[in-house]
Amino acid sequence: MKKLIAITVPFALSACAVGSSHQSSTQPIEIRFAAQINGQAFECGKSYSNVGTTKSTITPSDFRVYVSQVELLTADGRTVPVTLNQDKTWQLENIALLDFENGRGPCRNGTAATNMSVRGTVPTGNYAGVKFTVGVPFARNHGDPTVSPAPLSSTAMFWNWQGGYKFIKFDTATSGQPAVTAPPAAHGGGSASGFSVHLGSTVCASTSKTHAPTSCQNSNRMKIRLAEFDPAKSVVVMDMGRVLANSNIDVNTPGTSPGCMSFPKDADCPAVMNALGLTYEGVQATGLQQLVSKK
Repeated sequence: MKKLIAITVPFALSACAVGSSHQSSTQPIEIRFAAQINGQAFECGKSYSNVGTTKSTITPSDFRVYVSQVELLTADGRTVPVTLNQDKTWQLENIALLDFENGRGPCRNGTAATNMSVRGTVPTGNYAGVKFTVGVPFARNHGDPTVSPAPLSSTAMFWNWQGGYKFIKFDTATSGQPAVTAPPAAHGGGSASGFSVHLGSTVCASTSKTHAPTSCQNSNRMKIRLAEFDPAKSVVVMDMGRVLANSNIDVNTPGTSPGCMSFPKDADCPAVMNALGLTYEGVQATGLQQLVSKK
């Protein structure tokens, strides 16, 4: 039997089903997120040991994630969209940017402001879980960030019109062998050092990197569904230590971007993409995604 999680239902409306034509009341909702490395809270300037197959020490320098299409789940499995607050800073339409770094120390290329929740409204009712996508919807993924409203104005989270946005941007320096970095233009990889995880759509068909594509062979959007999630008590956890558990983060395949940036033919990507629950080079993930859980 599924556990029902009540989210403050006024007595007069308690008998009304979510989505009923008789129900007009809404309530605010905040879904909290936390970033971790092997169960420890993510902090700029903090080092984390026992990461990857070589049990290395890393010092993260960035951690940002786009989420979209956030929904709550009713006890019988129906989905109810969360109407996001249009703050034009962290949230736009059905898209939100989570920013766990604070621009300090090794995160100096980031921003001082942080954002660790998604805020909006839902119809008053009883809910039993949460559902969302890690990624930017295709219709919004391939525009020009220099003229887009926030949070899609972040050039740090953008490859090019062809590739679109980085759904996940996680950068580190490691205590092991320095990573072999690719030229800045390679794969749109950027200037990260150490082992990075940049997730985004790849093999997108367009005439050039400055033209929006009509399709992408590898969408690479993660569909997340968490049952028995109480927004008043529960927190969505994103743990990159679990994603890197089966990767050797001290080395980088020569001629490829540092770490895994989602692009095909990168020997550093199979373990990472498998941990994200995504198909890579035609090979389906062998288990459930390891990035997202709840506490």
